[in-house]
Amino acid sequence: MSPGDEHDSFGGVGGSGQTRTRLPEGNSGDVYGGARRPVRSSRSLITVVGVVVLLVAAIAFANRGGGDPADAAGPPSDTSGKTAPTAATGVPPVTGKNGRIPTGYAHDEQGAQSAATNYAVALGSAGMFQDGPREDLVRATHAPAIADDLLKRLDTSYSADFLTSIGLDGNGAAPTGLTFISRTVPVGAKVRDYTDTSATVDVWCTGLVGLAGTGSTKPVTSTWFTLTQKLTWVGGDWRIASSSQAEGPTPVNGDNRASVADEIAEAVEGYGGFTYAR
Repeated sequence: MSPGDEHDSFGGVGGSGQTRTRLPEGNSGDVYGGARRPVRSSRSLITVVGVVVLLVAAIAFANRGGGDPADAAGPPSDTSGKTAPTAATGVPPVTGKNGRIPTGYAHDEQGAQSAATNYAVALGSAGMFQDGPREDLVRATHAPAIADDLLKRLDTSYSADFLTSIGLDGNGAAPTGLTFISRTVPVGAKVRDYTDTSATVDVWCTGLVGLAGTGSTKPVTSTWFTLTQKLTWVGGDWRIASSSQAEGPTPVNGDNRASVADEIAEAVEGYGGFTYAR
């Protein structure tokens, strides 16, 4: 399916190159598991709706067929504004929350990067596969003017047939004994364009999607992609006006042993997530 005219594609390069601070949130955030990305040939991923981060990966996952079972940091150490490749830079990014999503971002380039990165995490979560949580996530991250129309199109994209194709029931629930994993892990972000009322931010991410647990025929796999978000300043915060997604950049696989299904399921239940900040 096509996301429609609302979702733009962006080109060019830019950004400050600063590193990101990850602020732990205890048990309130998403949790991350791990799996070795299987070696496979390059392929185009079908974009159903640009703002849905891991829906693209889930579609590829569904089309693959069966397989064998198998967030607090202290003040910044560098206040001079210089880039520090391995040290945290910037200031605390948010002052509040909208549900479980950090809100109250600074009205500057740093705030726009923090907003785009945290929104990528939210929109790549398993909640997007269920009607109620999906509406909450969309309304918390998107400009009010586009939320209603976007939700209608997402409801069509997350059809019962699609959910069944990735191993879930019509309500987006995993089979008994299995854990559905859909996670986005940002690697970095950069600003393409910025004004007082809008910003375009690229977020480079890796993601996990699949069913973890003994007997799963759709094991958790990883994907790499870049999410481009066009943000607007509305209601005293940054919100998404439109977004698009491209595959990669994708690194070469390492030599890590792929974990068994039960290890992945335990990891997703046991590790807390992060609030991401410039």
